[in-house]
Amino acid sequence: MSERLMSERLMFARLLSARSLRAVTSAIALLGVAIASPALAQYPERNVTLIVPYGAGGGTDITARMLAKDLEAVLGKPVTVENRAGGGGWVGWGGLAKAAPDGYTIGYLNVPSMYAGYLDRQYNRSESLDSFTPLMNHVLDYNVWAVKADSPFKSVKDIVEAAKKAPETISVSAFGAGSDDHLAILSMQKENDIKLITVHHKSTADAKTGALGGHIQVLGANISEVAEEARAGTIRILGVMAPERSPFLPDAPTFKELGFNQVWSVSRGIAAPAGLPKNVQDALTAALEKTLTSPEHQQKARALSLEPRVIKGDEYKKFLKDNEVSTKTLMGW
Repeated sequence: MSERLMSERLMFARLLSARSLRAVTSAIALLGVAIASPALAQYPERNVTLIVPYGAGGGTDITARMLAKDLEAVLGKPVTVENRAGGGGWVGWGGLAKAAPDGYTIGYLNVPSMYAGYLDRQYNRSESLDSFTPLMNHVLDYNVWAVKADSPFKSVKDIVEAAKKAPETISVSAFGAGSDDHLAILSMQKENDIKLITVHHKSTADAKTGALGGHIQVLGANISEVAEEARAGTIRILGVMAPERSPFLPDAPTFKELGFNQVWSVSRGIAAPAGLPKNVQDALTAALEKTLTSPEHQQKARALSLEPRVIKGDEYKKFLKDNEVSTKTLMGW
């Protein structure tokens, strides 16, 4: 064999070896990316956990279980509701913030209730809105003032006049500093120059028991929490803090109709931990929107006196931030 032929074969072998090495290296690199970035896989591949920051049976829990069942059908994977109550909701919100941002742990944000946990400096909490990836608002549940059926108070005006004549004698229920019910009380006090007694309860059930037993005079709650009792006649709605009359309580006037500039609600929306990959965020947002806008889901929500209100993307982030600013101003935090 000539030296020239041997040289050409040697060069070919070296070239083939180099190409093989590059191919193997590329394959290993791609495998490494796939292993290190599970978000690149088709989402979802397994079960999704939906954190509820309150106990079973409350408004958020009922809303979540309704969503979970319908969302499962869209995602094609089980969605499991997990109640993590305590700390004014921050056992659940803290757990959500610390979860892996992979789309397999999502949860409810309740505003304005959640703001107190980090705006009030006494809690020294490190989390904030930036700890989450807001996905979509689910429902708005407007506030009401109600009394037991035989209460001497026939209107919101009666409450205001009584409070002016005898300050700090009229008690109203709420559910923690900075909650929607509490902010409504503070705002009514400011607008009418009155002083009420705020009685904080652990649950709506406790507040209802207090109102029906005569231990508090005014029940502050949300529409979905009292609509059934109002229709049954066990409680009487004095007013609804909504821009217009509620289809669930059509005979109840709004506070605006009665001359009071009060619009308050609790927003229950869905979020994931901060750092959620864009492709997973897009997939979850699309699945949530398809679920919330379906006729079947809308019908179930109406049966529970809930009003689905889809707010997504940057609009939802702005909604949360605007509510945070107004809460901070009213609470003086």
